[in-house]
Amino acid sequence: MRVIGLMSGTSYDAIEAAAADLVLDSDVLRLHFLGHLSVPYPDEVRGLIAAALPPAVTTTRAVCMLDTRIGQAFAGVAERALGELCDGCADLVVSHGQTMHHWVEDGVVRGSLQLGQPAWIAEATGLPVVSDLRSRDVAAGGQGAPLVGMTDTLLLRGLPGTPAALNLGGIANITVLVPGAGPLAFDTGPANALLDAAVGHFTGGAVAYDADGQRAAAGRSHPGLLRVLLDDPYYRRSAPKSTGKEHFHLPYLQRALETLPAVRPEDVLATLARLTAATVTDACRAHGVTQLVVSGGGVRNPVLMGMIAEELPGVPLRPSDELGLPSDAKEALAFAVLGFLTVHGLPGTLPSGTGARRAALLGSITPGLSPLRLPEPAAHPPRVLRIAP
Repeated sequence: MRVIGLMSGTSYDAIEAAAADLVLDSDVLRLHFLGHLSVPYPDEVRGLIAAALPPAVTTTRAVCMLDTRIGQAFAGVAERALGELCDGCADLVVSHGQTMHHWVEDGVVRGSLQLGQPAWIAEATGLPVVSDLRSRDVAAGGQGAPLVGMTDTLLLRGLPGTPAALNLGGIANITVLVPGAGPLAFDTGPANALLDAAVGHFTGGAVAYDADGQRAAAGRSHPGLLRVLLDDPYYRRSAPKSTGKEHFHLPYLQRALETLPAVRPEDVLATLARLTAATVTDACRAHGVTQLVVSGGGVRNPVLMGMIAEELPGVPLRPSDELGLPSDAKEALAFAVLGFLTVHGLPGTLPSGTGARRAALLGSITPGLSPLRLPEPAAHPPRVLRIAP
């Protein structure tokens, strides 16, 4: 089955599309990567998203507009992926949409809202669309995140020791395979979320992120600010747990800074990089991680990667590219895998990873232009993911 996965993370800078041929062969899921596109959001849409994200107050009109505008943007990227990556021939589109709110109360997830109306994608491509992949896990008592845990688990199986996969997006999440235990997946805390917010603030919106970590490299970690940030109760919660920009945003950082004498902007950025490194490595040490496979935009920040390596001496860090999954495309491919599982009648979550009562069949399906015909349900789920050359 040829599947297109669509993803936009909490940084909401671009829509990622990745295409793959997927075949379930007994307990092996074989993936042949076809290519990847990264398409920036139109400025208008990015502005609408920024204006509606917490802690901003929004309206139902703005939410309705966003659902349409994001859906149209995803549809345009899906059309490009169909033509440029799939030679005009695919079977399914899987759309994560854009997370606008992840509702957490006292560690319990009550709901998770992703916008991007899938009807626009189905109409533009003529293909069926799997979307709204988080809600069913939440309804089953899970965190609804990180859903990349299923793909990570299939990818890491067979690696020696206690391997883990780390994704450094707006939020950092990790999947750990401890021998003899169920896979564990959780959000460790912010990755680029606070860094991007700080850069935007200090540059008056002229710059969106710290390219190559250059600004952080010019500063030094501020011990007082780091202590204040690490005092957040989120870090002391047990997994499974999840978080988002509802919690880690610019006013959150500003409140921390108000408790201290003035801190230089470059020192703030160095401290935020150290915060991510410290919370990631605390999680790795707590579970005895022996090798770390890294993906996401944070891979391109040498300051952040250097700090993680510094705090995990003896633990090899390797990009997911070395295992066959391009770092920039990994999350979009992960959602392609989840949609493939859904249409084959297979669950896309692991209860040990999300905390759900049971493994849930994820998502809703929007038919394409032809009558909806699903494959025969698979006899059993995959145990391992193999990347075809």
